[in-house]
Amino acid sequence: MAESGVKKRLNVFERYLTLWVAACMVIGVAIGRYLPVATDALRRFEFGTQSHINVVIAVLIWLMIYPMMLKVDFGSILNVGRQPRGLAITLFVNWLVKPFSMAFFGWLFFRHVFTPWIGPEMADQYIAGVIILAAAPCTAMVFVWSYLTDGDPAYTLVQVTINDLIMLVLFAPIVKFLVTGASTLEVPFVVLVWAVVLFIVIPLTAGTVTRAILLKAKNAIWFEEKFLPVLHPVSILALLLTLVIIFAFQSDNITQRFFHVILIAVPILIQVYFNSTLVYTLMQKFRVRFSIAAPGALIGASNFFELAVATAIALYGPGSGAALATVVGVLVEVPVMLSVVGICNRTRGWFANATR
Repeated sequence: MAESGVKKRLNVFERYLTLWVAACMVIGVAIGRYLPVATDALRRFEFGTQSHINVVIAVLIWLMIYPMMLKVDFGSILNVGRQPRGLAITLFVNWLVKPFSMAFFGWLFFRHVFTPWIGPEMADQYIAGVIILAAAPCTAMVFVWSYLTDGDPAYTLVQVTINDLIMLVLFAPIVKFLVTGASTLEVPFVVLVWAVVLFIVIPLTAGTVTRAILLKAKNAIWFEEKFLPVLHPVSILALLLTLVIIFAFQSDNITQRFFHVILIAVPILIQVYFNSTLVYTLMQKFRVRFSIAAPGALIGASNFFELAVATAIALYGPGSGAALATVVGVLVEVPVMLSVVGICNRTRGWFANATR
């Protein structure tokens, strides 16, 4: 893909996502500390006793995920053979390296290095949270990262679509296997399957049906330029409100264990740079062109944090350490991924002789 010569920029929300998340933390913690009765009432508003699935959070998360699923185009899979090496490398790292490397880093840091500060019980919770975070490849923000590197949009769409299909089958077994293997926590598989149904199957189906109906009734230009932008603020608002509620539920954890937030960020940061470097190096070694290598590295490193937050809540509750760990993933996502974007753009020349 030829370089456009125009410096690409994030919109205000995307550029300052970490700032908005930090603001949500402050607001949420304040609500949890100074409005405990209201917070407790909201916490008990679940689909069933001890279901851990809060009704308000579930609706907000669905509003976050549904607009993302509208971008998934199953017709793009027909182009899967056009970038075979790039797709193969990214799929290899996404599903055979990333979840397992995160389980290792989580086990190493929380079970051993950080245990004197966090204790064994919270170690198990944080291990579960970071594993859930790493088990789902990014489906939304990766389009932004790809855009900032002049990535091939067709490749990015195909990769996201394939990852969504794979998540339907592998997300639950991988989380179950790794969490039970790296911690002493139980993973109720039925709850995990319900999380996949609620937060992947239903919004993916709704998005696919809506997309098909609107493309038939209107056209692709109207759908991309008129309809999707209308839903974008809904997704943003739902994300921010979800974070406020989670931080309200986590107010005691954060005020009493703020140092834990910093510790949780350490293995998350390491795994992002480890996996993006691995993908990028393999792309260069196998002579994949830059417009595929860059988004491939970004897809290989970023996470579907909306699904991770929803799954952690469904399994262990919104006040759990696992939920806090997934939220820390949201906190560090933008600055870390922007640094990877910068590295990719500065090393574009490495791929000058790539063949495809």
